[in-house]
Amino acid sequence: MFVTKYRRGAFTDEMLIRCEEIMREVCADFEVELREFNGEHDHVHLLIHYPPKVALSKLVNSLKGVSARMLRKEYSTHVRTHLWGGHFWSGSYFAGSVGGAPLTALTQYIEQQKRSV
Repeated sequence: MFVTKYRRGAFTDEMLIRCEEIMREVCADFEVELREFNGEHDHVHLLIHYPPKVALSKLVNSLKGVSARMLRKEYSTHVRTHLWGGHFWSGSYFAGSVGGAPLTALTQYIEQQKRSV
C-alpha cells in the first residue's frame, strides 16, 4: 500500500486508472506480475507476484518514483492543488507477505476498496 504525501486526497478516478497503467508498465520492466490494483483518493493497494531475485525496495522505489513523475507531469494542475514540495507519495509504504493466504481472499479485499470505476 502506498499513501499520498500528508494523506492528501489527490487521486481522481481517471488518475487511479492511469496510475494502474503506469505501475503495470513498471512491473513488466521488472518481470513481475501486478495481479490486482485498486485505490481511493489518498492511497493505492497492489497485489504483486515477484520472484526472490527482485529486490522489493528497488521495485517499490521504481513504482513510486515513476508513477509520481508521470502523474505530476500528466495532471500537473490538479496535483499542485493537493500536493506541494515536490513530493507525491509518503516516504513510507506497507508490504506484507501472503505466501500462505488464499489468492481469492486477497483479490476480493483489494477489489472491495472504494474505487468507483
